[in-house]
Amino acid sequence: MKTRLALTMLLLAAGWAVPVASPQPAYPVVTPGAEFRFPRDHGAHPDYRTEWWYFTGWLDAPDGRPIGFQITFFRSRPGIDPANPSAFAPRQIIFAHAALSDPARGRLIHDQRIARQGLGIAEAYEGDARIALLDWRFDRRAEGVFHVTARARDFALDLSFTPTQPVMLNGDRGYSRKGPRPEQASYYYSMPQLAVVGSVVRDGKRAAMTGRAWLDREWSSSYLPPDAVGWDWTGINFDDGAALMAFQVRGRDGQAVHAGGTLRRADGTQLLLAPEDVRFVPRRRWHSPQTGAAYPVEADFEIRLPEGTRRIRLTPLFDAQELDGRATGMPSYWEGLVSTPGGRGYLELTGYAGSLGL
Repeated sequence: MKTRLALTMLLLAAGWAVPVASPQPAYPVVTPGAEFRFPRDHGAHPDYRTEWWYFTGWLDAPDGRPIGFQITFFRSRPGIDPANPSAFAPRQIIFAHAALSDPARGRLIHDQRIARQGLGIAEAYEGDARIALLDWRFDRRAEGVFHVTARARDFALDLSFTPTQPVMLNGDRGYSRKGPRPEQASYYYSMPQLAVVGSVVRDGKRAAMTGRAWLDREWSSSYLPPDAVGWDWTGINFDDGAALMAFQVRGRDGQAVHAGGTLRRADGTQLLLAPEDVRFVPRRRWHSPQTGAAYPVEADFEIRLPEGTRRIRLTPLFDAQELDGRATGMPSYWEGLVSTPGGRGYLELTGYAGSLGL
């Protein structure tokens, strides 16, 4: 489902937040029954309030040790008067964030970019995946391969992602509820089991790497119910070719406001997981020395299937995978590499270091 980041906070930090104007944009409402078409829906949907292209994955370093990466491009449509004639009006904001989970360092390293769309600086294009943001780039090439380059402060990524499976529509044919009201939803699809090749620069040294990744794509105008404080989400690529996306949205009392998921079996058949089919069970918490948050970094997603309940035990590669974003106006949350018997993936835990709003 992913930030997944509080973009209003980022706009304020960047000095680009604008007073609420009248009239406000008429944001479209997410409704069931939309027809997904590709490559069109790989591209931007600028009428909606928020959307993202969210890659997470494992890479095998030359020494055989795994490292994790996350790179995400966000587009946000601020609430300003659409009739504003200024070329400098921030009609769209493009933001990107990248991180490495390196067990050799024992901590997360990350960087970000942000700019208003236009002026030759930033653009999220319609019709197919193509985003330019300062010196970071993302596109889908003619052969269907996604490609990302990001030269960050302490590392650089140059990665290509080749689909090995069809697009996985989540929820009701891509309409994914996030709360009790029907408009609290997103259009949501995933591309699991992406084959990754490319290079990573760390400490000034470039290394060729391969691995597996996951792409989450969502766009929405009303993402979370007002009483939600955060969520727990996982995307798992299993060794036999199966894939699991599961999540719960948490309220202030720590209980699930909504839950759901998708299981694609190894034979390609797909199961929709309803709220009553998904349960997130913390097993061990890690207390952050920076923020004081207690994250359930070891947990089970219990999913109810026709053949019975299946317990997916998630174990972090290492504990200190928190992103402490307070210094740059970002939220703080935990996102990192996890393993499960017969699979590997990512776990995202938000709202433990303070309520996270979208």
